[in-house]
Amino acid sequence: MNSIATSSELDLAHLQQWIGNTETAEDWVSPTAVEGFQHTLDYDETELLHAPPGFHWTLGIAKPKISEVGRDGHAALGGFLPPMSGLNRMWAGSVLAFKQPLAVGQAVERNSTVSNVELKSGRSGPLVFVTVQHRYDQAGATCFEEEQKLVFRTPPDPGKPVREPDPAPTNPEVQREITPNPVMLFRYSALTFNGHRIHYDVDYCRDVEGYPGLVVHGPLQATLLMDLAVRMKPNARFRRFKFRALNPVFCTGPFLVCGREADRHLQLWVAHPQGTLAMQGTLDYEDK
Repeated sequence: MNSIATSSELDLAHLQQWIGNTETAEDWVSPTAVEGFQHTLDYDETELLHAPPGFHWTLGIAKPKISEVGRDGHAALGGFLPPMSGLNRMWAGSVLAFKQPLAVGQAVERNSTVSNVELKSGRSGPLVFVTVQHRYDQAGATCFEEEQKLVFRTPPDPGKPVREPDPAPTNPEVQREITPNPVMLFRYSALTFNGHRIHYDVDYCRDVEGYPGLVVHGPLQATLLMDLAVRMKPNARFRRFKFRALNPVFCTGPFLVCGREADRHLQLWVAHPQGTLAMQGTLDYEDK
């Protein structure tokens, strides 16, 4: 097992050599995959001309050989992304820019670039933030852009007290209770070719990464927030969605996806059952 890196051991100048790395992937918006996406999220099945919000996270995903996978189930780092010895990887958040819908049944190209690597200090040790820009094109036109932030951090110390999350807003206009289960997380991992073991290997979660149970994917939570936005504004056109993952959600009970309208945008959040905040975002829209 790799030793855990400290701030002094992390060579920021070395990690920043990955800035400018690019990756291009070809894929297509498969009707079968769209159907699997709908069923995994328990949506009513309809024949769609365009992919639902969040489906882009299933596209253009690297598919490493088993021999190229690290201990956490992700592709071993040091290729497209910089190497992070002994640090846990989490999705910190994204900014999504909607240009035009992704058409079902058509090819798509994803172009990705590492745009920034920065080192910060957190309560548990060093935090390395890696920013990746993604662009999704169909037939020569850009459909979708994303600025994704990944954070790499020291594994939690089971002996240290955990900081209590901030309270979630208490005045949603709309909310839905979601009860995750291992099958849902496994199927979402399969759709997104996400091998991260925190989503399906409960022993690894508890014994290696120090979590109390399986972790609900950050993009899955964000997808459920966008689905709530569709329910709130079925005739709107999404323009921009910015969200941050603040605290993990575990597959140990239900959680809430919540929203309210405020001056031509939607405030959206995910709340733990005890009323604390897990994810928070703002979605800008316009009427069609």
